[in-house]
Amino acid sequence: MPEHQNIEYKSAWHNDYLKWICGFANAQGGTIFIGKDDNGNVVGIEDYKRLMDDIPNKIRNAMGISVEVNLHEENEMHYIEIVTFPYSVPISLRGRYYYRIGSTKQELTGTALNEFLLKKSGKTWDDVVEPRATLDDIDETAVAKFLIMAKEKGGLLVTMFKNNLTKEQLIKLGLNERQLKAVEYVKDKGEITNKEYQELNGVSKVTAYRDLTELIEQYKLFERKGDVGAGTSYFLIGS
Repeated sequence: MPEHQNIEYKSAWHNDYLKWICGFANAQGGTIFIGKDDNGNVVGIEDYKRLMDDIPNKIRNAMGISVEVNLHEENEMHYIEIVTFPYSVPISLRGRYYYRIGSTKQELTGTALNEFLLKKSGKTWDDVVEPRATLDDIDETAVAKFLIMAKEKGGLLVTMFKNNLTKEQLIKLGLNERQLKAVEYVKDKGEITNKEYQELNGVSKVTAYRDLTELIEQYKLFERKGDVGAGTSYFLIGS
């Protein structure tokens, strides 16, 4: 069997192979055979007894992980199988991180390392707080474009402060004139009821309900509070 993403052949042991084991642990796991040539043929190792003790200790001391180390014999020649399991937490080798990609191991640095550490912690860049950022850094045009894209993609669950959206940006989202008036009304009053919507736009209860439902479900601008009926009111998400 040739070498591939999860298998590596080495004719003898070198401490540098700890990097391969670290890479396997950070990826999908894998196996290193010590005492085989590049084609997977057994060439044997002489000091297998010492290595059976040394290799697990070196791995544990360098990375704090445990691997499965097995001794095999073929045609009166011995070789060692080192099975590394994937770890859900990032594993480092003396402060450096390696990752198995294809049939090679790569050291992770810079952005690649940051993304790897975030992924292993179950987070994304969206979860990272930038303490220097302020509201002045928000590009309202970019926000409006994002909401338009969300609408085109069938809608996304977006929670944000929408009081700063301009009339032009709301028009781009597809709001009708009645809904535009309702948004301005809520910005001023804080909330709106179905009855107030009817009076504001001169429409029926059914039309008011339909428009308000669109502002909730389609445009993700409003939220509903209170019991269904006379006690229901609508307000801007994030306000």
